[in-house]
Amino acid sequence: MASFLRVFASGSNGIKSHAIKQASVCFNAQNIKPMSQFMRAYSTNSISNLRNIGISAHIDSGKTTLTERILFYTGRIKEIHDVKGKDGVGAKMDSMDLEREKGITIQSAATYCKWKENHVNIIDTPGHVDFTIEVERALRVLDGAVLVMCGVSGVQSQTITVDRQMRRYNVPRLTFINKLDRVGANPWNVIDQLRRKLQLNAAAVQIPIGLEVNLEGVVDLIKGKGFLFGEKGSQIQEVDIPDSLIPQFNEKRIELIETVANVDDKLGEWIIENDFPNNMPDEKTLGDAIRRCTVARKFVPVFMGSAFKNIGVQLLLDGVNSYLPNPSEKANIALDTANNEAEVEMIPDPKKPFVGLAFKLEEGRFGQLTYMRVYQGTLKRGDVIKNVNLNKVLKVPRLVRMHAADMEEVSEVGPGEICAMFGVDCYSGNTFTHQNLSYTMTSMHVPNPVMSLSIQPKGKDGQNNFSKALSKFQKEDPTFRVQSDPDSGEMIISGMGELHLDIYVERMKREYGVECIVGKPLVAYKETIQQRGEYQYTHKKQSGGQGQYAKMLGYIEPMGADETGNEFVNDIIGNAITPNFIEACKKGFNDAVINGPLIGHPITGVRFVVNDGATHPVDSSELAFRICAVNSFKEGFKVADPMILEPIMKVEVLIPSEFQGSVIGGINRRKGAIFNTNAQGENLIIECEVPLNNMFGYSTELRSATQGKGEFTMEYSKHASVSKELYNSLIEDYQKKRKEENK
Repeated sequence: MASFLRVFASGSNGIKSHAIKQASVCFNAQNIKPMSQFMRAYSTNSISNLRNIGISAHIDSGKTTLTERILFYTGRIKEIHDVKGKDGVGAKMDSMDLEREKGITIQSAATYCKWKENHVNIIDTPGHVDFTIEVERALRVLDGAVLVMCGVSGVQSQTITVDRQMRRYNVPRLTFINKLDRVGANPWNVIDQLRRKLQLNAAAVQIPIGLEVNLEGVVDLIKGKGFLFGEKGSQIQEVDIPDSLIPQFNEKRIELIETVANVDDKLGEWIIENDFPNNMPDEKTLGDAIRRCTVARKFVPVFMGSAFKNIGVQLLLDGVNSYLPNPSEKANIALDTANNEAEVEMIPDPKKPFVGLAFKLEEGRFGQLTYMRVYQGTLKRGDVIKNVNLNKVLKVPRLVRMHAADMEEVSEVGPGEICAMFGVDCYSGNTFTHQNLSYTMTSMHVPNPVMSLSIQPKGKDGQNNFSKALSKFQKEDPTFRVQSDPDSGEMIISGMGELHLDIYVERMKREYGVECIVGKPLVAYKETIQQRGEYQYTHKKQSGGQGQYAKMLGYIEPMGADETGNEFVNDIIGNAITPNFIEACKKGFNDAVINGPLIGHPITGVRFVVNDGATHPVDSSELAFRICAVNSFKEGFKVADPMILEPIMKVEVLIPSEFQGSVIGGINRRKGAIFNTNAQGENLIIECEVPLNNMFGYSTELRSATQGKGEFTMEYSKHASVSKELYNSLIEDYQKKRKEENK
């Protein structure tokens, strides 16, 4: 059973690894290797020799470059290639043409390798916040992770997001401080930021031999030896610690031991009993303590090096083997739907009944490719299994293991493994089990879209492929939403940002031959209220025969700052409204909050309270009360000081210091609020909050203002009230649009 490795990175100028990216490109027949050539008896391997890891980080921290080196040193690829495909090939894990052109990772990619006695499954993930769902679903199925940091930039905005995701899924991690060959690299500053900004109990397990252009290798604080790396990093030379580094070695080793001992009782007892620091724990005692604390998520070991310069990668792999958990050491819980969703712990035993989770879907020439993590039991080609969520039984047609865009066919996979199935109709997040089980794995977190575009094909002949593409993309990506505007009939696509939607428009053109007309970006506004509003509404309709009658009294009020969504409250005493109509009132309220009265956007943060009403013995009905609830809400909404909320983005801008004045002026013109600036060598990092509506076109402006040297990232922060000027403008535009549609 192979291990699944995940690395998280943060920084800039990294080479992207081509090996982890299985894109939704059309696969050629030669991409599938014959089973006899590659198949191994994975299910016979010891579970203790399996690692499932991910690689993730901030944009351009060197995640894919690191993965490329890992694949090279483990023998999975024969040559190292650069991100952006400068040599005409590109990194193994970036298999989409778009990824190689832009030098970014768009989809997570899976591969596997062997390092010493362990099999390691690896997922390389995007760093851009627009593709955060790829990180989310990879972390859901991983046992451990590598968080990659840039030695110059340290903790950045997406690093914080990735850290939050790791905590959500209780994933133990190592940290790799990359790019120590760059000017301005300072690993101790990065470790300080890990402790301050991420509140991680982190300490170095290595110190660098030289920095910037003088970087030659690292000193291992546990083994007490130095390591130098030859050409391409393949010839590792073990050396004594340089005399100039001995004082720093002693200082950092004591710091490491004390940091671990603070959270590990066994090491703490050893220190008390053995006259520390005059006596030091041996390699095994300290290594075992680090492993216990890392698996328990009490400690984060920090490794160092430069993936681009081929320094420190093999020692990081040793750390993955030594300190990250195997599948039996990380608890995974399923819910038994046949027993009131009672919790059941998964046991990674090949003889137990099969349980697996589909965590990622892709479409290729051979049909839908479903990525699956096996939690329990063994999955064999030809097995009959059950999709618990859809309550469908199916036969496993074909099993493959992924190596970026290449596939290697296997006959079976055991617990803890990552595999892919062809031709299985399902959705991302579905649980598959043995026919006699009804377990579901807990679902993954899916963030809400923050931006929308209207889109339509240029010609009528592209309509069929246009519909196919939208359907496929929705299945692949839960954060990509498609809906039809009920008023204009336009098709609206929604996603996590400009880049996210631009990539899908470009993929539609390349993969389906459909050129599209794209409208102006639409912001995901919300409507809310700021004070209490009373309502008293009677719905009467008489048209001969049975009529309609419903009366409701009550109020609406804002919910608390720490409360989310909307709430319906039944405060009626007695039977002023008979109980069987209360559910209809609730449905009417849910109808009303879908499209608000101000600009037709969803309503949030409202509590709708019904405390009185009246019914008619003949004319009252569920429909009458549903209509009455909608109009009651509108009546209360008008007098409750309604307000429009807009998404505010947390923006991080990295620029050379000489452009500070023009860039800050540009942020101010976009009504941004700067809350932090941080000098970093010759560069300046500006952290600010800017309304999303004002961020469109900013990348062009920033490039122009900084001679192409500036870069920025942004992620959703919160919704906040719009200015009075924008409030009036939005309402005026909405009313004009409605008048034109009603002509």
